[in-house]
Amino acid sequence: MKTLLLSIGLLVSANVMAKQPAVPIGIVIHGGAGTIERSNMTEQQESAYHATLKHAVSQGYAVLEQGGSSLDAVSAAVIVLEDSPLFNAGKGAVYTWDESHELDASIMDGSNRNAGAVASVTRVKNPILLARAVMEKSVHVMLSGNGAEQFAAEQQLDLVKNSYFDTEFRLEALKKAKQSIQPAPHQAYVPYDPAWKMGTVGAVAIDKQGNLAAATSTGGMTAKRYGRIGDAPIIGAGNFADNDSCAVSATGHGEYFIRYQVAADICARVKYQNKTAADAAHEVIAELKQIGGDGGVIVVDNKGELSWAFNSQGMYRAMQTQGKAPISEIFQTKQ
Repeated sequence: MKTLLLSIGLLVSANVMAKQPAVPIGIVIHGGAGTIERSNMTEQQESAYHATLKHAVSQGYAVLEQGGSSLDAVSAAVIVLEDSPLFNAGKGAVYTWDESHELDASIMDGSNRNAGAVASVTRVKNPILLARAVMEKSVHVMLSGNGAEQFAAEQQLDLVKNSYFDTEFRLEALKKAKQSIQPAPHQAYVPYDPAWKMGTVGAVAIDKQGNLAAATSTGGMTAKRYGRIGDAPIIGAGNFADNDSCAVSATGHGEYFIRYQVAADICARVKYQNKTAADAAHEVIAELKQIGGDGGVIVVDNKGELSWAFNSQGMYRAMQTQGKAPISEIFQTKQ
């Protein structure tokens, strides 16, 4: 009798599980938001951006399709963007005032809210891999500067000379930024100009187990001084993931994203106000614009819904959902 009841119980459980719809896998990426005008971009440049965005999102999606984790997917996508000179992260990082490069990155696991971040690293080829190592192989959340690079060496991550990140067009952007900066009473004050090609790269994803993850990486702000750090490595500001709500990666004027905890705020509205992630993202980004904060976000919720929102002229972005080809966009589209 007990055996019969056990068999019936297992059968019922199996039927219940079979009726539960599987969460669709998906990934969204961005390559920065800001003053992105079609008139300032050649057809060849536009094609190059679309090609790299689609390649990055496809690399991440391939991980998900093969049953890999959302953490592996966002890492794979961000590495492609870090290795491209087109984007302000890794190889394409902007210049500091002193004509060097300081990079930041963070990653977060939505299943347990574990996170890792690095700030002001100068020799790590792929900062997102170091952020993940901090999350998985240390007891800390954020490491910075020389200490972070020492940890990177211990983890046998690729280290390069700072000149590896040099690109001619980023150097020209620095020269233009310096020319436009008026004398200020304190050297740390640098007025914000979207034309300085601020940007970030990032990815959010959901895997077959329904786990969310977010990753963000950046070279920061052109002409930044005194070790300025933006929102990208700050959990809750430029990066956040929680299986109970959503995963977010942000890009834009970092000081505003820090002060208003943009990434965490979006997920809090989903969790506590029962809003859709897309609605919460558009709401927060619209509010940010009202107080002078330019930028955007990419989002995935725990139902597998993918979205993005931005208040600037454009945002490099791409997504791929289950059973569909990747799509990429750059400019603002008409609603």
